[in-house]
Amino acid sequence: MRRSAIERLLPAAYQRACVPGSVLWALLDVMEGLHAPDEAVLAEVDALFDPYRAPDGLVVRLTRWVAMDHVVASPRPDAPLPLPVGRLRDLVANAALLARWRGTPYGLRTALELATGTPGFTIDEPAEQPFHVVVRVPVAVADQLAVITRIVEAEKPASTTAEIVLQEESS
Repeated sequence: MRRSAIERLLPAAYQRACVPGSVLWALLDVMEGLHAPDEAVLAEVDALFDPYRAPDGLVVRLTRWVAMDHVVASPRPDAPLPLPVGRLRDLVANAALLARWRGTPYGLRTALELATGTPGFTIDEPAEQPFHVVVRVPVAVADQLAVITRIVEAEKPASTTAEIVLQEESS
């Protein structure tokens, strides 16, 4: 808040006493300086909720706020993130789409592709095995099976079982 705006909030007697060089003038200058950092944050508050503009440390919280906390779940708070921050930003940015398609093959495939940054996941529903899905994972992301498993367990329909298998490389 600017010094002049603060001054307008004062009673008339104080406003008349607020002249350059007075103690009140100096006090209002100090108040303006104290308000400046907070006002700068408030001017850009929307950036805190934008997944691509939020500080890296806030992206994990945003992930939890959009019900994707199973992706960043870790046994220890000091454990490293299972995915790069950029992948988490993509998941948060697409949270509404993922929520709309949750429990469907399309939703599961999309969540896996966003989380790993790799296309090519296949979701099969074998006719001989009702209420079961087979998630075929590209070999390129075999090192991410732990996070893939967490995503599959959270995003598949609750009434189904899931099997995760690595796709065989085609020659």
